[in-house]
Amino acid sequence: MRHSTKALIIKDHSVLLTKNEDQQGAFYIFPGGGQEDGETMHEACIRECMEETGLTVKPGELLYVREYIGKNHEYAAFDSHVHQIESYFQCSVSGEAKEPVLLDANQTGVEWLPIKELHQYRIYPKALIRVIQETDKTAVYLGDVN
Repeated sequence: MRHSTKALIIKDHSVLLTKNEDQQGAFYIFPGGGQEDGETMHEACIRECMEETGLTVKPGELLYVREYIGKNHEYAAFDSHVHQIESYFQCSVSGEAKEPVLLDANQTGVEWLPIKELHQYRIYPKALIRVIQETDKTAVYLGDVN
């Protein structure tokens, strides 16, 4: 099982996502990634955001926890071995250091997408779109969703 920390960075009614490409075209995910041994969740979030976006972030409140068990979802053919827990932190940008370092194999860029239009994009996890758009954000554990 893998633990991943993710950043939810909202500014001017838009959310920052990494843009990625696969055989089906463009898709978007929240900046973040795997927590390394001896690293706190906040440290992992800061490091991953710097690597993927070039931004220095300040992690705040834990907003959501998502579980992903690959064999239960549409990409089971190649993701069936994956079991990941993701912690989504509300983050603010505290500085821009440089251009993004695109370390992830499929990553092609970084984009601010309007929150009201998120349903028009292929975003993972899809379940987070509704939660971000709602005004009542009381759910913390989102379950095994994609």
